[in-house]
Amino acid sequence: MSRDAYTDFAHTGPGTLAGRYLRRFWQPVAIAADLPPGHARPIRVMSEDFTLYRGEDGQPHVVAPRCAHRGTQLSTGWVEGDCLRCFYHGWKYDASGQCVEMPAEDASFPPKVRIASYPTEEYLGLVFAYLGEGEAPPLPRYPDFEADGVLEVSSYVRPCNYFNNVENGLDHIHLAFVHRLSPFTDAGLNWDLPRIEADETDWGIEQRGIRSNGVVRYLQYGMPNVLHIKGSPNDGDSGWVDALSWRVPIDDVTHHSCNVNLVHVTGAAAERYRQRRREPAPPGAAVNDLAAAVLRSELHTDDLKGHPAIVNIQDTVAQAGQGAIADREHERLGRSDVAVILLRKLWARELAALAEGRPLKQWTRSAQLVATSGV
Repeated sequence: MSRDAYTDFAHTGPGTLAGRYLRRFWQPVAIAADLPPGHARPIRVMSEDFTLYRGEDGQPHVVAPRCAHRGTQLSTGWVEGDCLRCFYHGWKYDASGQCVEMPAEDASFPPKVRIASYPTEEYLGLVFAYLGEGEAPPLPRYPDFEADGVLEVSSYVRPCNYFNNVENGLDHIHLAFVHRLSPFTDAGLNWDLPRIEADETDWGIEQRGIRSNGVVRYLQYGMPNVLHIKGSPNDGDSGWVDALSWRVPIDDVTHHSCNVNLVHVTGAAAERYRQRRREPAPPGAAVNDLAAAVLRSELHTDDLKGHPAIVNIQDTVAQAGQGAIADREHERLGRSDVAVILLRKLWARELAALAEGRPLKQWTRSAQLVATSGV
């Protein structure tokens, strides 16, 4: 295999080196609340199609996208108990992918037919699936996100490669420019250009943004595609918010981010917070449409100051503006890019080990990471 493959982090379809690596980790594939019991839906992850369904008992499952009989889309069928019946000719599959019923065939036929199935678990309001080969490792847990508070779960789709977003999470300097007109200003995140330091950890990377007044903002990155930050406050009650995000490829030019925020409010303050969050958001064009208009020079992000999704719009403009897949070969990186450089070194090291059959690092997250600072 060419050594260039060790630095191809962008292409993640079946058989690609980066795709094989990502598939060794549990990935979130849906928001749990978006999948009611007895419903099925198609999903696409890393340029590969699957069927996600929730049994009538509430358990989520991921199986192959098509029926083994004539290849129709299984998500168009019916959930029956913990099984999924095909819309076309009624073949029924259990959660393991085993065909258990063929209405028009001999009873000896169903045991001979099985479709792919994948380990699936629900946690922190997300549905996770393990799409790799062999036995799945235990689903990683985040005890600090199980603490008291209000847990908020969300997702968005961004029209560019997932690695654009992964690297952006480790780019502290962009806050002062991309987000100069945003709620980050009130939170004090973009008033200064910090000195950036970064080190490899047992989980991935710790980045430190050291400001001129000596205050340090920490950021924790978990291999291969997880970000833990302290987000800016949503309101006066909540204070700083702990935020986890997974950047998961849909295909090579689109990805979704699955996000879990723990808002540190309890009791009456939590109820006040929930009530405010139930208030309808101001109407506005979709984030990706507005970002596309900015990239066509029909708008500027400064024109959108005050938009409820301004931070998301700004990030979309910056990341999609790199191209659907960023051209990393012709970049000119500087000393402020030390965390991005380290990220690429870790990925290249792990992809080389995978390609050459050498042991991979077993990444583990401590339950007590260094507390992040808001400024």
